Amino acid sequence: MLPALSQDEILRYSRHLMIPEVGLAGQRKLKAASVLLVGTGGLGSPIALYLAAAGIGHIGLVDYDVVDVSNLQRQIIHGSAQVGKLKVESARARMLDLNPYIQVDTFNEVFSSDNAERIASGYDILVDGTDNFPTRYLINDLCVLTGRPYVYGSIFRFEGQVSVFDARRGPCYRCLFPEPPPPGSVPSCSVAGVFGVLPGTIGSMQATETIKLILGIGTPLVGKLLLYDALDASLQSINVRKNPNCVICGPQPTVTHLIDYEDFCGVPANDHAELHSNSETEINPHDLAERLRKGDPIRLIDLRDPVEMQISSLPGAENIPFHLLPQEMGKLDTNQEIVVFCHVGLLSAYAVRILQEAGFHDVKNLRGGINAWAKEVDPQVLRY
Repeated sequence: MLPALSQDEILRYSRHLMIPEVGLAGQRKLKAASVLLVGTGGLGSPIALYLAAAGIGHIGLVDYDVVDVSNLQRQIIHGSAQVGKLKVESARARMLDLNPYIQVDTFNEVFSSDNAERIASGYDILVDGTDNFPTRYLINDLCVLTGRPYVYGSIFRFEGQVSVFDARRGPCYRCLFPEPPPPGSVPSCSVAGVFGVLPGTIGSMQATETIKLILGIGTPLVGKLLLYDALDASLQSINVRKNPNCVICGPQPTVTHLIDYEDFCGVPANDHAELHSNSETEINPHDLAERLRKGDPIRLIDLRDPVEMQISSLPGAENIPFHLLPQEMGKLDTNQEIVVFCHVGLLSAYAVRILQEAGFHDVKNLRGGINAWAKEVDPQVLRY
């Protein structure tokens, strides 16, 4: 039995009710639906706003972070007054202000194999608002194992992707991406940056696909990967077929339960988590500053893209962008002491591993990157 709409809801959704593909029956379907949104950042902001406005009756929000001022360039569900507050609570308040006739549940925790089944219990559709590979594989596998659709979205600088993975009638995420990319090869928004309006475009497409699935209208992006390039306003649609050898949705699956996805991908699912390191492979800003002051022969390598050096730099550092490191490392002395750094210390931690595997004997990562240097050593260096 579909829930009824009140007079206030009839007025609120009147522009939906006049569309034959939606109508009163369709709006009642939206009210009866439940959607779990993992991530309330760049992609999650437009998804959450449009699902709330559309009248999805039950929405769950999963996030572990707090609102930072650097989020506000793209995470439009939050505002300056919410800086420092939990993202799930900030998003929930904005959604209920937009539509008080919905239920919004919050889960202030990292979505992981340990809690995913509990959190996702009772939701019809899972929507991806994340920016990391472990969580994408986790959402996919959970959806395959429980027979639910996965509305996928991904962004990188000016480019985005959208699809609907539903193993019951098409391919899953693993059919398209059987293996995760090498650690560090696809940096997150916090490392690579993102064009501020791009999440709005991709997230709105994800919200559209979610609503279409609930209403049963149109042709969902099952078996199709939509590629968007904001720089030339191009859209491409690629057909994706089910992989008969897929390890989870194929006829002979080898993945039959949720696994350790951080171990599988070789990267953390939490932006605040640090790669495993020890005192031998990292140096803190104060110690580096003291050694440079004493004139120790340290070769300082800035792994950031040149454009980031317009914001901040360290004296004496030479720039080798991370993506060029494999071809440029031949110019470095394997026996010289090297300290590498980046924005916040993530890419440089990967760089240490790469250099060590290449035979470098004395290489360290500046813990926390140039932002930590600015905070702990030299406040004249701009943080970003």
